[in-house]
Amino acid sequence: MMRFFITLLFAAVIISCNNSTDKKSPMAAGNNSEAALKDSADYTSIQWLDSLNKNFGKISEGEKLEVSYSFKNTGTKPLVITRVQPSCGCTVAEQPTEPVAPGAQGIIKASFNSEGRTGVNHKTLFVYANTKGTQSHELHFEVEVEKKKW
Repeated sequence: MMRFFITLLFAAVIISCNNSTDKKSPMAAGNNSEAALKDSADYTSIQWLDSLNKNFGKISEGEKLEVSYSFKNTGTKPLVITRVQPSCGCTVAEQPTEPVAPGAQGIIKASFNSEGRTGVNHKTLFVYANTKGTQSHELHFEVEVEKKKW
């Protein structure tokens, strides 16, 4: 009985060791981590389908401006948007939560809160992705916020 228990324990250790050394790329695992930016074997390419610089004219103070930028994965590997960082706290960004397949399209959305932001506002979204050449992209928008009329 003791011999059976030791054999079973030994087998369990061997199996668990084999599983822990199985390394998958961040892309294969579907992991949207910063690690995806480090493995050049998983790099792909992106094509922006909209202008990277948008001007939305005038809005009234207090309005929320919804902004979106469309893109296409023009490479052969899944495109992972690891982070979208707005230039200030008045803008909240949304990014794709899943990798974008080769040939597929995606959207990056942002919402700008104009409360207390009268005048011309220049905002930037910093996009980090597993793309060849550069892993950071800048998306810009401008809007003029007119003071509330009481």
